[in-house]
Amino acid sequence: MKDKKALFILIPFLLFVIIVGALAIVGDRIPDNPPETVGNTAGNLNNSGYFCEYDGTVYFANAYDNNTLYSMDPSEQNIKKLGNASVENILAGGNYLYYYQTGASGDAGIGALRTVRSFNRCKLNGTDVTGLTRDPIVSAQLVGSNLYIMTVGDNGPLFYRMGIDKSDKTDLADYEINPACAVNGTIYYNGTQENHYLYALNTSTDSISTLWDGNLWYPIAQGDYIYYMDVENNYRLCRYSLSRNEVEVLTEERIDCFNVGYGYVYYQVNGEEACLKCMRDDGSDSRVIAEGNYTAIHMTSQYVYFQMFGDTSTWYHSPLGSQSYSGFDAARQAALDALKK
Repeated sequence: MKDKKALFILIPFLLFVIIVGALAIVGDRIPDNPPETVGNTAGNLNNSGYFCEYDGTVYFANAYDNNTLYSMDPSEQNIKKLGNASVENILAGGNYLYYYQTGASGDAGIGALRTVRSFNRCKLNGTDVTGLTRDPIVSAQLVGSNLYIMTVGDNGPLFYRMGIDKSDKTDLADYEINPACAVNGTIYYNGTQENHYLYALNTSTDSISTLWDGNLWYPIAQGDYIYYMDVENNYRLCRYSLSRNEVEVLTEERIDCFNVGYGYVYYQVNGEEACLKCMRDDGSDSRVIAEGNYTAIHMTSQYVYFQMFGDTSTWYHSPLGSQSYSGFDAARQAALDALKK
């Protein structure tokens, strides 16, 4: 009788444990993303990925708060602090953000050296942070339900694929591949070994093909065109038509960095007359936005953001297509408000 009573008590308990465990597994599962999902634009990622617009929200590294993760509306309203980590290479897809944590907000001196750098996943509101890898990230992109990661460590460069749930890590290349430019399941990148040709990585098969034997850097795909820096000709800005196999020169000026989107190209001109310029994406209507040296050019649906070279503590912004610019004061005020809480 005692054995039967113990069994009657044990069976419900075991069933309870099994049910709780099953629910936990289901609850922790990361849902797959649509295959066309791309984490951020190539132009933003090539400029360190400090801004990322997704589903009506802009996620950004607030320079006035040690590059801590914040969110806001594209119109720069409703600015919120989402965490305490200094971040870059921000990606978004499904119900999650992904970012490279470079430090903790307020890090300085010896304390900064102890900060764990990691590539993390969190919910869109900044909660439930999960570390995915501690590899030093050069560039990472989200394509569908996979992360494509370029890292350079003590053993040299490594490019690999990993599921958004940390599963199925697969090494793809032992040389540098920049995964920033992803469109419809294809990653476009320039060669880094024997040449700077344009290559395409099919993310469905992990197969690589050569698209064009140009000499380019930082390709950005927009429709039929690949925008790029022309290495062979003093890093001028050009675009290449995939369908017509033709090159159009957009400016003969040497450029340091650029971004493309929403019908515009923003680019930094190098030299004695250094300045940040804007043009239409066909190369027309070029105008100066700001004189001097600027970098970290990021674009959202309403604004372009940039920093003065050598000053990472301030953001400037300009409405898309405008010829005026100013300090991003709303971000500064949000950082001050966050300190008071």
